Amino acid sequence: MTSVLDHRVRRADGSMLDLREFEGRVLLIVNTASRCIFADQLRGLQDLHERYAGAGLTILAFPCNQFRDQEPGSDEEIQSLCATRFGIGFPVLAKVEVNGEAALPLFQDLTAALPGLLGQRRIRWNFTKFLVDRQGRPVRRFAPATPCRLLRRPIEALL
Repeated sequence: MTSVLDHRVRRADGSMLDLREFEGRVLLIVNTASRCIFADQLRGLQDLHERYAGAGLTILAFPCNQFRDQEPGSDEEIQSLCATRFGIGFPVLAKVEVNGEAALPLFQDLTAALPGLLGQRRIRWNFTKFLVDRQGRPVRRFAPATPCRLLRRPIEALL
C-alpha cells in the first residue's frame, strides 16, 4: 500500500487537498452521513477534535451516500448542515464513494490495508473509522457502531 499521505482528495469547494499537508499528524478518516442513525457521532468526532487537535490529531470526514441514501445533499448543503447542526470544526470533504469501482482510491487503500469482518475489502456502513499514524500508515479500523469515546485511548497511544 502507498502511504495515506500519498493521496490527494477533493474538498467540498472542488479544490484539491494533498494529504502530505498532514505529515506528522495522526489522522482519523471517517465516512459520514448526516441522516444516518449514527449521525450523532459527528458530535463525538467534534469532541475528539477539540480534545486532541492541539496534540496532533486531524479528523477527515468524507460524506458518502452509498448506504440507503443517507447523505443525499450537495456538498454545499452538507457543509452547511455540519456547521449549523453539529458545529463541526474539522474538515468535511467532498462527497465520495467508498465501495465499488468508483470508490475513492484513499478508501480502496484503507480497506486493503485494514480489511473488515472476514477479510472483506469493503465498508459495510456509514461511520467506519480508520486510524492512521504520523507516518501515514493505517493502524486500526473501527466499526460504525463504535462510540467515539472508545477511540480516545488508541488515539492517545499514537499521539
